[in-house]
Amino acid sequence: MRLLMALLVAGLGCGAAAAEPVPLPRPRPPIWVEPHSFAEAAAGLDLDSSAITDQPTECDKRLSAMAEAEPLPRLIGPQACGGGDMVELHAVLMPDKTRIAVTPAAVLTCAMAESLAGWLREEAAPDAAKLGSPLAGIENYDSYECRSRNRIQGAKLSEHAHGDALDVRAFRLADGRRLELTDPHVDKPLREALRDSACRRFMTVLGPGEPFHESHIHLDVIERRSGYRICQWDVRTPPSVPLPRPRPPEADAGVNHSNKL
Repeated sequence: MRLLMALLVAGLGCGAAAAEPVPLPRPRPPIWVEPHSFAEAAAGLDLDSSAITDQPTECDKRLSAMAEAEPLPRLIGPQACGGGDMVELHAVLMPDKTRIAVTPAAVLTCAMAESLAGWLREEAAPDAAKLGSPLAGIENYDSYECRSRNRIQGAKLSEHAHGDALDVRAFRLADGRRLELTDPHVDKPLREALRDSACRRFMTVLGPGEPFHESHIHLDVIERRSGYRICQWDVRTPPSVPLPRPRPPEADAGVNHSNKL
């Protein structure tokens, strides 16, 4: 009897142990871990501590002479987004100090902002002025944004993720006219001139004819081997309006042309 009771107690003990909940695995840490200190936030993957200074860079000095731009702290984002020497570009200044507003203000690397300012001052604004009114502003469709190319999941990071790209939607003239750069009804010689000068100035120019850029012009300063450039911007003309089909000749039913008076 004692032996039977011992076996029963042992069995109950084993049942109790088996009923204990199985511990769940620890949750995986997120891919992007928020920095815990200013040092972590400022560092990123390529920090050169000897280069840290509160003095403007040579690019900042050049840009200040031809643009209204506010220097920004180093930007750090998920994956490899962000970068150093970033600015918020509010306007480009013409030699006579008139402004070409950037709306909304664009967050760019200083190098990209400098390339944009040079293009607007030296080429785009003089070409736009041939329409009879000075260039007063450009519409910023997208500047810095931590995302993949064309927002396709799994694709490489866009140059927008480093602040090296700007999407331009339209120009605005001082007389109030708005010129969409992809609109085939906008002056064709102007659009051809803008395309040619942009393709000389920037490393990548994408517009109509490239599936993801039918509504805006993408400009960037990505560095490629041997200075290779991409220029894909079809300057289109308005579709021709088909002429109405000729009306069929009216039937002369019931008229006898052989009966003459």
